[in-house]
Amino acid sequence: MSKIRMNTEFRNKILNRYVESAEQEITQEKEGFNQAREKVDELYPQAFRLATDVVKRSYPDDDVQTCRTLKQKYGSPLDVVAKDKCFYFSYAKENLDEDENESDRNVSEHFDFGLFGECDSGDSYNNDSGKKFAYAYKREELKAKDCNPDIFPQQEGKEDNPHKTKHIDANAKALGYSGYSRYADESQIGITKQFDNQWYLDIIGTSHCRSRTIACTKDEFNFFQLFKQAKAHVITCHQKWIASIEKQKQAMRTGLKAYRYLSEGVELMKELGVELDESELVRCNSTGLTIYNPVNLASMIKGMKNTTMTREQKIAIRKAYEQQNSVN
Repeated sequence: MSKIRMNTEFRNKILNRYVESAEQEITQEKEGFNQAREKVDELYPQAFRLATDVVKRSYPDDDVQTCRTLKQKYGSPLDVVAKDKCFYFSYAKENLDEDENESDRNVSEHFDFGLFGECDSGDSYNNDSGKKFAYAYKREELKAKDCNPDIFPQQEGKEDNPHKTKHIDANAKALGYSGYSRYADESQIGITKQFDNQWYLDIIGTSHCRSRTIACTKDEFNFFQLFKQAKAHVITCHQKWIASIEKQKQAMRTGLKAYRYLSEGVELMKELGVELDESELVRCNSTGLTIYNPVNLASMIKGMKNTTMTREQKIAIRKAYEQQNSVN
């Protein structure tokens, strides 16, 4: 038999199979990513317990309950108790540096316990750090929904483009994230809402969190920063792991383009430790369907018509088909 020539479809199938294998392989980069997420899992409840102590010093439970009682008596004018998951914590420096003045004494920073809370040292939601963390932290959930949680690492260094925007929007939708605004918490759904609901605390004052800075000690402040840095480390490790896979993909593409025969691609995969059967590649199309099998091909073609059949009709046809095969 003559050798089967390589073509674009074969190259894509080999590449996709390799990427699936590479993502499952335990490497230093993947282990670093997994450990970074485990560290965040460890720090989340610790940081929240500390935040609870700090917030309740400023807004004691008795005061919160008094405000709620007054609201019941006097109505909406005294509707001043709200729940929030993000806070401005602040501490006062004991000593100032030579180049600092009295206005620099108070150190404050925004800390958001939500899934999409920012992870850098800034206070702005206009950066992508919250999205990068959410997509990396919930990578498996997004994969299960046929989304691309690796879009940020894959597009690192590139300008915004329709491809990137499409996947970012799909990820946000899959996680139930509706964007940031003053009242966004009320519109989150799904995974985001379920995650965020764990981290709300009662505060007094319904204005934006920046207007109600909450005092804490320097040690408490430093722990909150450590927590935020751990979230940022998840992003860094995710970037490093996916970057290593992207480099492998590029090397694979270059090599596969140079191969003339399918057998060369199969040999390459075996050298890389990935079992791949040449006959399987020939039989299957890019979706893995064995189209040259008459039964499967006929079933696929039949599925292209009569698309308005009811669910009951489809079930009946399928049962008849299975019954016929069992007799044969």
